[in-house]
Amino acid sequence: MPRPEQKLSRRAFGATFGAGVAAATGLPTAQAHAAASTEERPFRAAEGRTSKRPNLLYLLADDLGWADLSCYGSPHIKTPHLDRLAAQGVRFTDGYAGSSTCSPTRLSLYTGRYPGRTEAGLEEPIIEKSTVGLDPEHPTLASLLGTAGYTTAMIGKWHCGFLPDYSPVKSGWDEFFGNFGGSMEYYSKITSDKRYDLYEGETPYKDLRYYTEILTERASDFIGRDHDKPWLLNLNYTTAHWPWIAEGDTEEAKRLEKRVRELPLEQAQLALAHLDGGSLDKYREMVESLDRSVGAVLHALKKSGQDRDTIVVFSSDNGGERYSNSWPFTGGKHTLQEGGIRVPTILRWPARVDGHQVSDVPVFTPDWTATFLDAAGARPAPATPLDGVSLIPYLSRGETPERDLFWRTREERALRRGKWKYHRATEAKIPPRNGKDALFDVERDPHEGADRSAHEPELVAELKAAWEKIDAGLLPYPSGS
Repeated sequence: MPRPEQKLSRRAFGATFGAGVAAATGLPTAQAHAAASTEERPFRAAEGRTSKRPNLLYLLADDLGWADLSCYGSPHIKTPHLDRLAAQGVRFTDGYAGSSTCSPTRLSLYTGRYPGRTEAGLEEPIIEKSTVGLDPEHPTLASLLGTAGYTTAMIGKWHCGFLPDYSPVKSGWDEFFGNFGGSMEYYSKITSDKRYDLYEGETPYKDLRYYTEILTERASDFIGRDHDKPWLLNLNYTTAHWPWIAEGDTEEAKRLEKRVRELPLEQAQLALAHLDGGSLDKYREMVESLDRSVGAVLHALKKSGQDRDTIVVFSSDNGGERYSNSWPFTGGKHTLQEGGIRVPTILRWPARVDGHQVSDVPVFTPDWTATFLDAAGARPAPATPLDGVSLIPYLSRGETPERDLFWRTREERALRRGKWKYHRATEAKIPPRNGKDALFDVERDPHEGADRSAHEPELVAELKAAWEKIDAGLLPYPSGS
């Protein structure tokens, strides 16, 4: 069978992609149908439907590659629960993260704005010794929804500043249970600076069970409450971020914790990165554990009777790292190549959106902030306008958003307009292109192998000018960074 991208348009791609997934993974026929397979069809808006104000559930994975789910083509990782979620809604083939690292993307979700609009967004990512964070005075998804009458909660990884100055409950979430930093060992909760990092609100909370299990339990409990108002739940898993500790790896967890505690601080930070650990099989275990956890949360949602009127979005904060699969893209976390920013993105909203659909419309993290606010009838703050656009017109009436997607890091710049992507790396991290403006047709060439800049000089100049116009409105990076 020929590769879909060789013979098919991007919209036709969705109708046959699932059949290839079933063949590659060996899924039984019934499971393949449940996993957004041959029934998947190009997106069509469900015009004219009405529903009450929805609950909002954002499921965020950590360092998950675009092809790490079986419904996105993984040949060896089985993710039946996420496949089923995709089959019940829309699978976006061109979903992007707001940045290529953790903190900036989370800031783009919490604020709906480019990371570079805030001082904290210039940290890529925020590390334990950082003194910056999300300003508690800045309007957030949670604070705006709270004003509109929503109950708001965050469970899991915050990673936008540390106590005593920054926390989710200072930025509009009614309640918080989770970790403040970027990484920790899954059992002991020890961080790279040797601190314990699990909190309820702003108070340390002792629980030495596997972290993914704890978050799933907490989220299920929240969903199962007797809610008298619509709610927002940001459920931020740390899976599949290093260290490579799967559920049940208690001896390896103890060994790693002991090593982190005994080493000097700089060496302890490297030790937690687990450079001597992990494998493709271990990574598979972690992602499949995430899939089971998502399944448990969705089961709790269905059991509560709220699933029809809940918008569920699943995505990742950036592309994958050491053991992830981002084929057919190049690059990974920390780069603005497709593998660093294109991420699995799934939406389900039974009250308003049909299932078994695929969309090739480019969307990115700040769009979901705008979409959630729009669905809830909440307004952005005039002083901090959103950079994302609401997808409600697209989901309801098929009105495709016409705009550019913009990314900026210290070392790279990128902008996507339609099928075209403008990209430049300012350091020698992507030889031989460093310092050169490049242009790619990412519909025909998702691998970013054929630089078309010499053939389209006027378009390159136009996209470069568009990038620089947006960049001029952002905070500059500190000199020397």
